[in-house]
Amino acid sequence: MIRLPAVSGRFYPSDPAQLNQELDSFLATGIHNSKIRAQACLVPHAGYKYSGHVAGAVYSRMEIPDRVILVGPRHFPRGASFAILSDGAWKTPLGSAPIDHSLAEKIMRACPLLREDSIAHESEHSLEVQLPFLQRLAPRFTFVPIVIGSAQYTDLEALGVAIADVIASEPEPVLLIASSDMNHYESEDVTRVKDRKAMDRVLALDPRGLFDTVRNEEISMCGYGAAVAMLTAVRRTGAGHAELVRYATSGEITGDFQEVVGYAGMIF
Repeated sequence: MIRLPAVSGRFYPSDPAQLNQELDSFLATGIHNSKIRAQACLVPHAGYKYSGHVAGAVYSRMEIPDRVILVGPRHFPRGASFAILSDGAWKTPLGSAPIDHSLAEKIMRACPLLREDSIAHESEHSLEVQLPFLQRLAPRFTFVPIVIGSAQYTDLEALGVAIADVIASEPEPVLLIASSDMNHYESEDVTRVKDRKAMDRVLALDPRGLFDTVRNEEISMCGYGAAVAMLTAVRRTGAGHAELVRYATSGEITGDFQEVVGYAGMIF
Protein backbone atom coordinates (compact mmCIF):
# COMPACT_ATOMS: atom_id res chain seq x y z
CA MET A 1 0.00 0.00 0.00
CA ILE A 2 1.21 3.52 -0.87
CA ARG A 3 -0.26 6.09 1.50
CA LEU A 4 -0.44 9.51 -0.19
CA PRO A 5 0.04 12.75 1.76
CA ALA A 6 -3.13 14.07 3.41
CA VAL A 7 -1.94 17.48 4.61
CA SER A 8 0.89 18.43 2.24
CA GLY A 9 0.40 22.03 1.14
CA ARG A 10 -1.58 22.83 4.29
CA PHE A 11 0.41 21.73 7.36
CA TYR A 12 3.74 21.90 5.52
CA PRO A 13 4.93 22.97 2.04
CA SER A 14 4.23 20.70 -0.91
CA ASP A 15 7.23 22.04 -2.84
CA PRO A 16 10.33 19.98 -1.92
CA ALA A 17 12.75 22.92 -2.07
CA GLN A 18 10.54 25.09 0.14
CA LEU A 19 9.96 22.18 2.52
CA ASN A 20 13.69 21.52 2.88
CA GLN A 21 14.30 25.21 3.51
CA GLU A 22 11.69 25.26 6.29
CA LEU A 23 13.01 22.06 7.84
CA ASP A 24 16.56 23.41 7.87
CA SER A 25 15.43 26.59 9.59
CA PHE A 26 13.57 24.64 12.29
CA LEU A 27 16.43 22.21 12.80
CA ALA A 28 19.01 25.00 12.99
CA THR A 29 17.27 26.54 16.03
CA GLY A 30 18.07 23.49 18.13
CA ILE A 31 21.59 22.59 17.00
CA HIS A 32 23.83 21.26 19.78
CA ASN A 33 27.52 20.39 19.74
CA SER A 34 26.73 16.80 20.71
CA LYS A 35 23.55 14.87 20.01
CA ILE A 36 22.10 12.39 22.47
CA ARG A 37 20.92 8.84 21.86
CA ALA A 38 17.38 8.94 23.23
CA GLN A 39 14.94 6.09 23.72
CA ALA A 40 11.89 8.20 22.90
CA CYS A 41 10.56 11.70 22.36
CA LEU A 42 7.32 13.68 22.49
CA VAL A 43 6.73 16.11 19.59
CA PRO A 44 3.81 18.28 18.44
CA HIS A 45 1.95 17.87 15.16
CA ALA A 46 0.36 21.21 14.28
CA GLY A 47 1.12 23.06 11.06
CA TYR A 48 4.82 23.81 10.80
CA LYS A 49 4.10 27.56 11.09
CA TYR A 50 2.89 26.99 14.65
CA SER A 51 4.88 24.08 16.05
CA GLY A 52 7.68 23.31 13.59
CA HIS A 53 10.25 25.11 15.74
CA VAL A 54 9.34 22.95 18.74
CA ALA A 55 9.55 19.69 16.78
CA GLY A 56 12.78 20.85 15.10
CA ALA A 57 14.39 21.58 18.47
CA VAL A 58 13.67 17.99 19.57
CA TYR A 59 14.77 16.27 16.37
CA SER A 60 18.00 18.27 16.12
CA ARG A 61 18.92 17.29 19.69
CA MET A 62 18.89 13.55 19.01
CA GLU A 63 20.71 10.93 17.00
CA ILE A 64 18.00 9.55 14.71
CA PRO A 65 18.36 5.78 14.11
CA ASP A 66 17.20 4.05 10.96
CA ARG A 67 14.20 2.41 12.68
CA VAL A 68 11.34 4.38 14.21
CA ILE A 69 7.95 3.68 15.80
CA LEU A 70 5.46 6.54 15.45
CA VAL A 71 2.45 6.63 17.79
CA GLY A 72 -0.14 9.40 17.67
CA PRO A 73 -3.81 10.21 18.08
CA ARG A 74 -6.55 9.41 15.60
CA HIS A 75 -8.33 12.78 15.32
CA PHE A 76 -11.20 11.52 13.16
CA PRO A 77 -13.79 8.94 14.32
CA ARG A 78 -12.98 6.52 11.52
CA GLY A 79 -11.28 3.17 11.68
CA ALA A 80 -9.94 1.04 14.50
CA SER A 81 -9.10 2.50 17.91
CA PHE A 82 -5.66 0.87 17.77
CA ALA A 83 -4.70 1.04 14.10
CA ILE A 84 -1.40 -0.05 12.58
CA LEU A 85 -0.07 -0.47 9.06
CA SER A 86 2.49 -3.19 8.44
CA ASP A 87 3.34 -2.89 4.76
CA GLY A 88 3.96 -0.37 2.00
CA ALA A 89 5.21 3.20 2.20
CA TRP A 90 4.05 6.75 2.89
CA LYS A 91 4.77 9.46 0.36
CA THR A 92 5.77 13.01 1.19
CA PRO A 93 7.16 15.76 -1.08
CA LEU A 94 10.63 14.44 -0.14
CA GLY A 95 9.94 10.89 -1.40
CA SER A 96 8.73 7.62 0.07
CA ALA A 97 9.13 6.52 3.69
CA PRO A 98 8.95 2.71 3.84
CA ILE A 99 7.09 0.88 6.59
CA ASP A 100 9.23 -1.53 8.61
CA HIS A 101 7.27 -4.72 7.92
CA SER A 102 9.19 -7.01 10.24
CA LEU A 103 9.01 -4.58 13.19
CA ALA A 104 5.29 -3.97 12.61
CA GLU A 105 4.56 -7.70 12.54
CA LYS A 106 6.36 -8.22 15.85
CA ILE A 107 4.42 -5.39 17.50
CA MET A 108 1.13 -6.78 16.19
CA ARG A 109 1.93 -10.21 17.62
CA ALA A 110 2.88 -8.67 20.96
CA CYS A 111 -0.26 -6.48 21.16
CA PRO A 112 -3.46 -8.19 19.94
CA LEU A 113 -5.36 -4.89 20.38
CA LEU A 114 -3.78 -3.60 17.16
CA ARG A 115 -5.69 -3.89 13.90
CA GLU A 116 -4.36 -3.46 10.38
CA ASP A 117 -6.45 -0.51 9.21
CA SER A 118 -5.73 1.99 6.44
CA ILE A 119 -8.94 3.97 7.05
CA ALA A 120 -7.76 5.24 10.45
CA HIS A 121 -4.52 6.50 8.85
CA GLU A 122 -5.97 7.86 5.60
CA SER A 123 -6.64 11.49 6.67
CA GLU A 124 -4.65 11.62 9.92
CA HIS A 125 -1.92 14.27 10.19
CA SER A 126 -0.34 13.46 13.57
CA LEU A 127 2.19 11.01 12.11
CA GLU A 128 2.49 12.41 8.60
CA VAL A 129 3.98 15.74 9.72
CA GLN A 130 6.85 13.91 11.47
CA LEU A 131 8.03 12.16 8.31
CA PRO A 132 9.75 15.10 6.53
CA PHE A 133 11.86 15.77 9.65
CA LEU A 134 12.91 12.13 9.71
CA GLN A 135 13.55 12.05 5.98
CA ARG A 136 15.79 15.10 6.31
CA LEU A 137 17.81 13.66 9.20
CA ALA A 138 17.80 9.90 8.50
CA PRO A 139 17.12 9.39 4.78
CA ARG A 140 17.23 5.58 5.05
CA PHE A 141 14.81 5.28 7.97
CA THR A 142 11.90 2.85 8.10
CA PHE A 143 8.97 3.21 10.47
CA VAL A 144 5.87 1.68 12.01
CA PRO A 145 2.73 3.88 12.12
CA ILE A 146 0.23 3.46 14.98
CA VAL A 147 -2.73 5.72 15.75
CA ILE A 148 -4.94 5.54 18.81
CA GLY A 149 -8.58 6.54 19.28
CA SER A 150 -10.33 6.68 22.64
CA ALA A 151 -8.93 4.04 24.99
CA GLN A 152 -8.84 2.81 28.55
CA TYR A 153 -5.65 3.08 30.57
CA THR A 154 -5.13 -0.69 30.65
CA ASP A 155 -5.18 -0.84 26.85
CA LEU A 156 -2.67 2.01 26.52
CA GLU A 157 -0.48 0.27 29.09
CA ALA A 158 -0.69 -3.00 27.15
CA LEU A 159 0.43 -1.25 23.97
CA GLY A 160 3.35 0.37 25.79
CA VAL A 161 4.47 -2.93 27.30
CA ALA A 162 4.29 -4.64 23.90
CA ILE A 163 6.33 -1.90 22.21
CA ALA A 164 8.93 -1.98 25.00
CA ASP A 165 9.35 -5.74 24.77
CA VAL A 166 9.75 -5.65 20.99
CA ILE A 167 12.28 -2.80 21.14
CA ALA A 168 14.26 -4.65 23.82
CA SER A 169 14.48 -7.73 21.57
CA GLU A 170 15.86 -5.82 18.58
CA PRO A 171 19.63 -5.81 17.93
CA GLU A 172 19.49 -2.31 16.41
CA PRO A 173 18.28 0.88 18.12
CA VAL A 174 14.63 1.85 17.64
CA LEU A 175 13.36 5.35 18.41
CA LEU A 176 9.82 5.64 19.82
CA ILE A 177 8.09 8.91 18.88
CA ALA A 178 4.85 10.01 20.54
CA SER A 179 2.96 12.75 18.69
CA SER A 180 0.76 15.13 20.68
CA ASP A 181 -0.22 18.76 21.00
CA MET A 182 -1.03 20.06 24.46
CA ASN A 183 -4.09 22.02 25.66
CA HIS A 184 -6.37 23.46 22.96
CA TYR A 185 -8.29 26.71 22.47
CA GLU A 186 -8.22 28.26 25.90
CA SER A 187 -6.43 31.43 26.97
CA GLU A 188 -2.64 31.62 27.19
CA ASP A 189 -2.73 31.79 30.99
CA VAL A 190 -5.11 28.84 31.41
CA THR A 191 -3.27 26.75 28.81
CA ARG A 192 0.12 27.27 30.43
CA VAL A 193 -1.24 26.22 33.84
CA LYS A 194 -2.92 23.12 32.42
CA ASP A 195 0.06 22.19 30.28
CA ARG A 196 2.41 22.50 33.25
CA LYS A 197 0.31 19.97 35.15
CA ALA A 198 0.45 17.50 32.26
CA MET A 199 4.14 18.11 31.54
CA ASP A 200 5.05 17.54 35.18
CA ARG A 201 3.58 14.03 34.95
CA VAL A 202 5.38 13.36 31.68
CA LEU A 203 8.70 14.59 33.07
CA ALA A 204 8.14 12.35 36.12
CA LEU A 205 7.76 9.36 33.74
CA ASP A 206 4.32 8.77 35.26
CA PRO A 207 1.90 7.29 32.68
CA ARG A 208 -0.96 6.69 35.13
CA GLY A 209 -0.52 10.16 36.56
CA LEU A 210 -0.67 11.71 33.09
CA PHE A 211 -3.81 9.75 32.19
CA ASP A 212 -5.59 10.81 35.40
CA THR A 213 -4.38 14.43 35.28
CA VAL A 214 -5.53 14.97 31.69
CA ARG A 215 -8.96 13.60 32.49
CA ASN A 216 -9.45 15.14 35.93
CA GLU A 217 -8.14 18.58 34.95
CA GLU A 218 -9.97 18.61 31.59
CA ILE A 219 -6.77 19.11 29.60
CA SER A 220 -7.41 18.77 25.88
CA MET A 221 -4.09 17.09 25.12
CA CYS A 222 -5.02 15.26 21.94
CA GLY A 223 -2.23 12.67 22.00
CA TYR A 224 -2.19 11.83 25.68
CA GLY A 225 -2.96 8.19 24.84
CA ALA A 226 0.18 8.03 22.69
CA ALA A 227 2.14 9.71 25.49
CA VAL A 228 0.82 7.21 28.07
CA ALA A 229 1.87 4.27 25.88
CA MET A 230 5.28 5.86 25.27
CA LEU A 231 5.86 6.54 28.99
CA THR A 232 4.89 2.95 29.81
CA ALA A 233 7.41 1.72 27.24
CA VAL A 234 10.34 3.89 28.37
CA ARG A 235 9.80 3.01 32.02
CA ARG A 236 9.87 -0.68 31.09
CA THR A 237 13.04 -0.28 29.04
CA GLY A 238 14.80 1.58 31.84
CA ALA A 239 14.74 5.26 30.88
CA GLY A 240 15.63 7.33 33.93
CA HIS A 241 15.59 10.91 32.69
CA ALA A 242 13.21 13.19 30.80
CA GLU A 243 14.14 16.60 29.36
CA LEU A 244 11.83 19.42 28.29
CA VAL A 245 13.54 20.75 25.17
CA ARG A 246 11.07 23.47 24.23
CA TYR A 247 7.57 24.67 25.08
CA ALA A 248 5.55 27.25 23.13
CA THR A 249 2.00 28.25 22.33
CA SER A 250 0.33 29.30 19.10
CA GLY A 251 -0.23 32.74 20.63
CA GLU A 252 3.46 33.47 20.23
CA ILE A 253 3.00 33.09 16.45
CA THR A 254 -0.48 34.50 15.87
CA GLY A 255 -0.63 37.18 18.56
CA ASP A 256 -4.01 35.78 19.65
CA PHE A 257 -3.68 34.90 23.34
CA GLN A 258 -7.38 34.23 23.93
CA GLU A 259 -7.50 30.84 22.17
CA VAL A 260 -4.14 29.14 22.00
CA VAL A 261 -2.75 25.62 21.56
CA GLY A 262 0.25 24.47 23.59
CA TYR A 263 3.22 22.59 22.12
CA ALA A 264 5.80 20.65 24.12
CA GLY A 265 8.94 18.91 22.89
CA MET A 266 10.54 16.36 25.23
CA ILE A 267 13.27 13.72 25.08
CA PHE A 268 13.55 10.54 27.17
